[in-house]
Amino acid sequence: MSAPRSASELFWAFTSLALQGFGGVLPVAQRELVEKRGWLTREEFAETLSIGQVLPGPNVVNMSLMIGDRFFGWRGALCALAGILAAPLVIVLTLATLCAQMTSTPMAAGAIRGMGAVAAGLIFAMAIKLAPTLKKNPLPLALCAGATLATWALVGAWRVPLAWVVLAVLQLILAYIFLVGLDRYVELQPQLAQYPNPPGITEVIVAPV
Repeated sequence: MSAPRSASELFWAFTSLALQGFGGVLPVAQRELVEKRGWLTREEFAETLSIGQVLPGPNVVNMSLMIGDRFFGWRGALCALAGILAAPLVIVLTLATLCAQMTSTPMAAGAIRGMGAVAAGLIFAMAIKLAPTLKKNPLPLALCAGATLATWALVGAWRVPLAWVVLAVLQLILAYIFLVGLDRYVELQPQLAQYPNPPGITEVIVAPV
């Protein structure tokens, strides 16, 4: 594992991500931050991405703030945020000014559809690369797969608002953790009774399974 040497290196790294991210920055971020620069492990990248998806706002913006804060505090967060937004903002405003009349042409419409297909392929490839990180997840693989399928069905097929889906899935996962911890607490009661100050159910639940 390595780390950026300065906040300016963080800024230029995220600027590079933003300029490469045609069709989506996340696959490029995974390659640059994990495979090329080694600033994060795959597990850390997956955890940061998960938190960024739950929080309001664009995933990559949330991730840039968290990664920047991790290395250089609030200065790093601001530098990473500026790097991920500054160059694309200038490019998009320039293209919007020059090409406002081109979006209705068949050639431009076909190019946009092609970019959508490329973006879907990049995201799918990133998902395949991050899939092995589930092996170290404390939750059972069946529960992770069920939560993924339920989220896809509710959001993608039935158009349920994402906020409600996240809350529902989170409650189910917390209920599972509580029940597993409760079972462990009951099983350990004979051993815990031998201690003068035995741990309570909260300590048992939050302990590693």
